[in-house]
Amino acid sequence: MRIGTIFIIVCMALIAASIGAALHFIAGIQPSEAAYISLAILFALMTCEVVASRNRDRAEIAERFEELSRASSDIAREVGVLGRRVATLETAAGADLKSITAPFAREIGELADLVEDLAESVAVHDAIISTPQPILETHSEAEVPQGDVSAKSAAVPAQAPGPFEGKSEQELVAILRAAIAEDRIDLYLQPIVTLPQRKVRYYEAFSRLRLADGKIVDANDFIGQARKAGLAPQIDQRLVLRCVQIVRRLAAKNRDVSLFLNIAPETLSSGGLFTEILSYLDANRALAPSLVLEFSQAVFRALGPAEQINLAQLAERGFPLSLDRVEDLKLDPRTLAERGVRFIKVPGELMVARAAETGSQIHPADLADLLARFGIDLVAERIETESLVVDLLDYDVRYGQGFLFSTPRPVRSEILAAEYPAERRTPVPANRGEAAPAPVERGIRDIAKVVRKTG
Repeated sequence: MRIGTIFIIVCMALIAASIGAALHFIAGIQPSEAAYISLAILFALMTCEVVASRNRDRAEIAERFEELSRASSDIAREVGVLGRRVATLETAAGADLKSITAPFAREIGELADLVEDLAESVAVHDAIISTPQPILETHSEAEVPQGDVSAKSAAVPAQAPGPFEGKSEQELVAILRAAIAEDRIDLYLQPIVTLPQRKVRYYEAFSRLRLADGKIVDANDFIGQARKAGLAPQIDQRLVLRCVQIVRRLAAKNRDVSLFLNIAPETLSSGGLFTEILSYLDANRALAPSLVLEFSQAVFRALGPAEQINLAQLAERGFPLSLDRVEDLKLDPRTLAERGVRFIKVPGELMVARAAETGSQIHPADLADLLARFGIDLVAERIETESLVVDLLDYDVRYGQGFLFSTPRPVRSEILAAEYPAERRTPVPANRGEAAPAPVERGIRDIAKVVRKTG
């Protein structure tokens, strides 16, 4: 194209020069006038060439656009045809699959009903067998006159007292402080399994208070008083230390198992203790994907600005967050994902309830897919019956947790002692750069042996 343009310019210059020479030698015009005329003719020729070149370019561009428009129309038409064909195939495959699996689904439902009835019957018989007959210190029911109502009520045995029955608030706080000082806050683990395979995928850590006489107290019986007395951050500090120890041991055996640990809101606002916990977690940042920090839905919604900043620091260091004790399904997956939430635990009974009762604008059957789009896994908790598992499978729930699969079981004390002897079990390191103790160079048992079976 460049050579052709140069050739055209040379030709136009020759034509203009020839006309100027002819006007001078033939018509007798002065050389200066002939030169002006030649320049004017050259300018006119160049203008005509530029206009013609632009018209050619416009025509070529219009033709190319027309070709692209035809090609895009053909592609859109072919995509529409392909979409209709795929929809037809999916409809046919879904109908065939439904017709094949419908009998099996009915049989599984009937079998689940039979298993549930059998479990209830066994539970009733076990309760009858294991309940001892009360020995009354007063007269028996036959000896009490029918009209003496007060005597009958006195003959009814009283319920078993709680672990802290009759103790004052100061005594309870003293018991909690002594348990923390003597390291009697034990760690229990409950598995979270995949559905329907029921393979252990995660564990949730629970705290139990071991009294001086060896009795075990559930967290529900002391955690409220611990939070009221400001001792919850110290309990969380020790639980974080032990959870990191267990995660490190599992990582040494290449176990793809994570731990869930519930954190009290007071820990996020505890200042110095949270700084120590954050420093320790920062030193073990390599284990961050395997330690999931959990908060209840009510606590998560009520966090203040300072607590939200501390929570963001945990998320920035790679520690996944989890939402449990969900009371309604008014969830904003996008906002939760942006704040670092990677798991949401919903009670199984709430999942299978009618959509109007869950407080959600989306049906619970679509909740798992909606959360998965934002990288959040749905876990159904408090599962206690087989029929509930069958219903949850229809909702594409991938993980389940509850007494149906296992009760919380204590971690073997010698496992923690093997890695951290008594003289090395110190509080969480305060220095940010302080490295955590390295695991011992010896084999460890399988994850099933980390959790000790209880009666």
